[in-house]
Amino acid sequence: MNPTRRTVLLAGAAAALLPPLPAFAAAPKADAAATPPYASYWYPDSLPSGTPGSGITWRSLKTWTAAGDADLAFNAASVPLAPRFTPTPVNTTARSGQARVQSLVSFGPTSSNPSQGSASADYYAFTHWGYVDELVFWGGSAGEGLILAPNAPIVDAAHRHGVPVLGNIFLPPTAYGGQLQWTRDLVQKDSAGHYPLAAQLVAVAAAYGFDGWFVNAETGGGNAALGADMLGFVKELKSLAGARGQRVTWYDAMTVNGSVSWQGALDSQNQAFFQAADDMFVDFRWSTASLASSGTTADQLGRSRYELWAGVDVESNGSDTSVSWDAIVPSSKAHVTSIGFYRPEWTRNHLPASRTPGDFHAADQRFWTGRSLDPSRPDASDPWRAPAVSVADRSTVGSLPFGTVFNTGHGLRWYEDGVVTSDAPWNHLGLQDRLPSRQWVVRTDGERPAVSFDFADAWRGGSSVLVDGELDQPAVVELYATQLPVGVNTVVQLTHRTDEGSVNVELAVATVEPGSPGATPSYTYLPVNSVDEWETVTVPLTGVGAGGLRRVGVRLTGAGGAVRWRLGGLVICDIALSPEAPTDLRVTAATAGDLRFAWSAAPGPVRHYELHRLLPDGTRRFLGGTGQQAFFVAGLQPEQGERAARFELRSVGELYDTSDPVTVTHTW
Repeated sequence: MNPTRRTVLLAGAAAALLPPLPAFAAAPKADAAATPPYASYWYPDSLPSGTPGSGITWRSLKTWTAAGDADLAFNAASVPLAPRFTPTPVNTTARSGQARVQSLVSFGPTSSNPSQGSASADYYAFTHWGYVDELVFWGGSAGEGLILAPNAPIVDAAHRHGVPVLGNIFLPPTAYGGQLQWTRDLVQKDSAGHYPLAAQLVAVAAAYGFDGWFVNAETGGGNAALGADMLGFVKELKSLAGARGQRVTWYDAMTVNGSVSWQGALDSQNQAFFQAADDMFVDFRWSTASLASSGTTADQLGRSRYELWAGVDVESNGSDTSVSWDAIVPSSKAHVTSIGFYRPEWTRNHLPASRTPGDFHAADQRFWTGRSLDPSRPDASDPWRAPAVSVADRSTVGSLPFGTVFNTGHGLRWYEDGVVTSDAPWNHLGLQDRLPSRQWVVRTDGERPAVSFDFADAWRGGSSVLVDGELDQPAVVELYATQLPVGVNTVVQLTHRTDEGSVNVELAVATVEPGSPGATPSYTYLPVNSVDEWETVTVPLTGVGAGGLRRVGVRLTGAGGAVRWRLGGLVICDIALSPEAPTDLRVTAATAGDLRFAWSAAPGPVRHYELHRLLPDGTRRFLGGTGQQAFFVAGLQPEQGERAARFELRSVGELYDTSDPVTVTHTW
């Protein structure tokens, strides 16, 4: 991508503001080869015959050790699972405490799935986490590997929104290359009668920082003895997993007699597996009657019927899929079961190859929110019953400080304080912010403006929130449901800009939850300066009330004509503490312009780390960010006359303040 004139000018201005380059301590030249790290995958024990295809590495889970895992530092998640709360539903149709949503997503291929994002904006950068209760890292194949550990960016993004992530165990049908030996390998017992691979799976999840396993045994040909071994394996897996705070989901495929027979129900053929696991994905063969009986059976077992995920296959048709919604989430009575979406990344995959991030988010908004594109205004005539219509969203914005730059985890370029510091497209879900759980609620008596994530400009990261419309009446755009304390020093900072038209901006805050689903919060409006260039405005919350903060949004009032207003950042805090710097930045492996970096963690809380290259002209180029303590960079080239490349690493805090840099050089 060629830099625009504006980009060049801004980069030049930024260079003029940079401090003198620091003295560098050169690192020893790395001798090891720098190979790109990928998400991990294994066979249970024995490997296929022959040799793996290009780019594929065959590994045995039985022989895995954390100490011998060369890519563990790249793949281990850094964000703990955040606690969530359920605010008052934004419409009268969504239910709390009933159906939830499980999402089975293939984010990339089984092999060669990058550990830490890639140089492309074309990615399933999911943002509607508030409706999801469990994410499964779907994948696996007979020719690559059957057991998949989710990569760190996905786990970090999900955990930031309070969503547990499960690795996938896929024992494929024989028609897809499945071998019954692999099932026997998985459930093998040692001399003491234990299942060693159950312990290995729990150890992997603990080392990688994800939340358990989805067990999908679809290889036919088994017998009752194998069924009994599988049941014993699942029981031991759940026992060991539960002790580590992990969970186990069973897929409705193998039955208690060892054969594969998809039931489409909870019944005598799979009830023992459901009882051994935390929950169960009910195969797509369900009917209204079979789901009703499944719910009743779960009740009789003393289990929640919402621990059953009724499979909804959206891989081919997405939000155009015809679904018997009243069999799962009827509108006139209690929900029957929960929802299990199979392959909702259709919202990206069905688009043409020329798709943009904006195209993807528009399709994803349609899928998760519905045709109205506003969860507070469900369209009753929409045949697609989007999750926002039935399921109450959840939020993790429950403690101070809180900061967001509305970064979706991918972008066409990278911005810092409104300046482009990299023209390269990118994706890395681990850099995604905590995003609004309700996209997008707009309260107005006039024409509703369009609200979207926009990638044409940003304050920081790759995206901002764009409000675009006539604004013939004041419009409140609700941003976050919160449970935040308000003290004498609590402030809100908005970073915003008006691109077109004239608009008066006010901060909208509410200190009391609405009294009933669908009710409008009682907002207090606080003035914010209107600006035509990026500016950060600080608004004290003194006097807004003692109930704490429950809703945060903005009220926009136009002066006539079209308005394009952009929100680049939101901070709520009472004290700002800059993060401390990491230490011991080093190049651990190098192959030409491919480098592996590692460092020691900064003391204290850190949101993520950002790596820049310092160019001979004094400018700083963004190379990437990560929550981990290792990073891989590919394809670097010496600048003209440059004998050594210079790099600096900073810690980034929750409020996007940065630490002093730690630096290293690499001789070409």
